[in-house]
Amino acid sequence: MTTHQLLIRGGTIVDGMGGEPFVGDVAVDDGVITHVGAVAGTAEREIDATGLLVTPGFVDLHTHYDGQAIWSDRLTPSSAHGVTTAVMGNCGVGFAPCRPADHDVLVDVMAGVEDIPGVVMVDGLPWHWETFPEFLDAVSARPRDIDVAALLPHSPLRVYVMGARGVDREPATPEDLAMMRKLATEAVRAGALGFASSRLALHKTQSGRPIPTFDVDRSEIEAIARGVDDAGGGLIQFVPDLVAGDYQPVLQTVFDVAAEVGLPVTFTLAIGNGGPPFYLDALTMVEKANSNAGADGPVVTAQIFPRPIGLVLGLELSGNPFVMYPSYQALSGLPLAERVAEMRKPEVRERILADAPASGGHPLMFAAQAWKYMFPLGDPPNYEPAPSDSINARAAARGVSPAEEAYDRLLDDDGHAMLLVALANFRDGSLDTVAELIRRDDVVLGLGDGGAHYGMICDASFPTYMLTHWVRDRPSGRLSVAEAVRELTSVPARVAGLSDRGRIAVGYKADLNVIDAGALRLHRPVVKADLPAGGRRLDQTADGYVATIVSGEVIAENGVPTEARPGRLVRGRQPTPA
Repeated sequence: MTTHQLLIRGGTIVDGMGGEPFVGDVAVDDGVITHVGAVAGTAEREIDATGLLVTPGFVDLHTHYDGQAIWSDRLTPSSAHGVTTAVMGNCGVGFAPCRPADHDVLVDVMAGVEDIPGVVMVDGLPWHWETFPEFLDAVSARPRDIDVAALLPHSPLRVYVMGARGVDREPATPEDLAMMRKLATEAVRAGALGFASSRLALHKTQSGRPIPTFDVDRSEIEAIARGVDDAGGGLIQFVPDLVAGDYQPVLQTVFDVAAEVGLPVTFTLAIGNGGPPFYLDALTMVEKANSNAGADGPVVTAQIFPRPIGLVLGLELSGNPFVMYPSYQALSGLPLAERVAEMRKPEVRERILADAPASGGHPLMFAAQAWKYMFPLGDPPNYEPAPSDSINARAAARGVSPAEEAYDRLLDDDGHAMLLVALANFRDGSLDTVAELIRRDDVVLGLGDGGAHYGMICDASFPTYMLTHWVRDRPSGRLSVAEAVRELTSVPARVAGLSDRGRIAVGYKADLNVIDAGALRLHRPVVKADLPAGGRRLDQTADGYVATIVSGEVIAENGVPTEARPGRLVRGRQPTPA
């Protein structure tokens, strides 16, 4: 009688391809799924999944674990929400290639764009690499809970090739372009999935400068793309300036280069809460680009986030509505309990509320007083709140100013309270537009940003939100569990070129989740001080994950991590199992 290494018995199997769920067993040997259906025999380890869902492990296309993958063996929050593969290097920012003289430049970029404190990176990164292949070797050398894959980030590449000229955004010379092409080839041959770039105006360094890639010429995008193609191909990930009305020419340039070279593209799509529906024009461009797509699916995909894109504000976090007020800044260095005690004094409250913000600061802090789209974030967190719960509406009901209402709410829970600001994807005060888009074949889920924005967001929990809000709890417009799991597994795996995972079938990688769908519950984010140098970050957990399995090893049971660290660096695109 056959003895398997792992046998999951009697679960409701959701195959990741959108097929009708069915009850059956899944056997695993040597990190691979070996039997699906009625499985005879025994196993070294059995999991009784009766009444539970069995899904493929989730694939997160858009993370920034470039640093955390170096200094930590756990990629939370992602791995706490069923993610078993995370793609990093997005938005064109990262830590390689990099000469020693340019460490501070890349720290400045990451601190500004991704809200990773500089001291965390200085303390947490050993910088024992210079080239991108050496960086991949450093990532590969560290055991971790889940798999990671990497894109070659454009900003470090530009600075590595051009030095100060790259930082100052001077045009690349023919010699620069030739070197970028060569290094892109080298990176893909070493394991990069492709390359990532950005020209979002909000992406600024901590010192306030535009990122090195902000206004690069088409020739530079093409040179890097051809370098990727020289090594066999890969993905282009791009962030257009969708908040501006003139993003289309730049996005079209990327689409044109990709079509000429023969590479797929995935790009960030955001839905404005109001105003002109720019996203519709972007989708028209996507449809045109995909008009000749083959049976393998769209070659251009828009990446959408299934919750509002926004910020989490609080007295313990990077921002709050008064963070730029000099009268608040005078108190900001106090321990939280002392700060709260001061802020509760009537004279201090009056002084802060009568103040005005100073100039400068993080570019996203302009949204710290978007009262109409600001909401208390409770437990469980409500990411599709009613307009009547906004700070604006609550203030009107109390007969106070929105600033007063926000001030008072920040002091709730002894200053641990949080406020959600829904900056985008919340058109007309709901997620109805998102509901339409996530059903499209040319739209893929992403933008969770795990490993970044440590003091501003905690969006890497979106897989759990998909299975709770979008499958179970939303009053209307819900997805079936098969649809939601497909969007979390086989679809992003296909976009990334990781065809060995995202599906429960014989021969596929044994990355799996066993989930109690009825018990799934997303908790409010909490603040942890577990980064290098004692840096703080937002973390978020969930109930309902009975087991998460990577390469056949259980990395977490009932929300508690095990000692297993089977996660590896995925080097390059992976073929479909024979």
